[in-house]
Amino acid sequence: MKNAATIYRKQVKDTGKNIALLIQFVMFPMMAIVMENAIQVDNLPEHFFVGMFAVMHIGMAPLNVTTAIIAEEKEKNTLRGLLFGGVTPLAYLAGIGGYVFSACMIGAVVFALLGGYHGIEFVLFLLIMAAGIMVSMFFGAMIGISSKSQIAAASVMTPVMMVFAFLPMIAMFNETIAKVADFVYSQQIQLLLNDLASRTAPEPKSLAVLALSALIAAGMFGWSYRRCGLN
Repeated sequence: MKNAATIYRKQVKDTGKNIALLIQFVMFPMMAIVMENAIQVDNLPEHFFVGMFAVMHIGMAPLNVTTAIIAEEKEKNTLRGLLFGGVTPLAYLAGIGGYVFSACMIGAVVFALLGGYHGIEFVLFLLIMAAGIMVSMFFGAMIGISSKSQIAAASVMTPVMMVFAFLPMIAMFNETIAKVADFVYSQQIQLLLNDLASRTAPEPKSLAVLALSALIAAGMFGWSYRRCGLN
């Protein structure tokens, strides 16, 4: 816990020095604020842009930032130094993940307030967002730890990020893509948010896909960590 807390504080201090990463945390909440207040379209579901940009926030921000941080530290041999110093994979991931998670959850709070959620619905909204953010972080950690450089990490992360972030939106307009998207965790986040907005019970399939995605991503991170010879 001490090592994780130290890594967490280091990342917080570095936030102000890396504007590109900071933008990732605020981009979609700001876009949702603008679109919610600037666009009024007949027959558009209430708070449509909140749900859409919340899912994009989950699919992009934690994945992008986690990948970038780990890939940079690996390329600069900072990560190897931490590991030689006795920092375990769990402590390292907890420190990096804790930073990314807390920063992304600030955006989740903005979405919840913008969507007009109160009481138990506010809590449920944040829990759904938290689950999606955690899965994205695991995938980002796996890509970052298995890439040889920041450029290589970005080349892998970008198409993965595009799929997770934009597939739910495309699935709204194409039934065939919607069937494929059912197996993607970001699509299930979209469905859970829709169920919450309509006050209907969530489908067990959505929870199962989320849990399975988290297990797969965490397992792939552990495998990549050992495969890269950093253990």
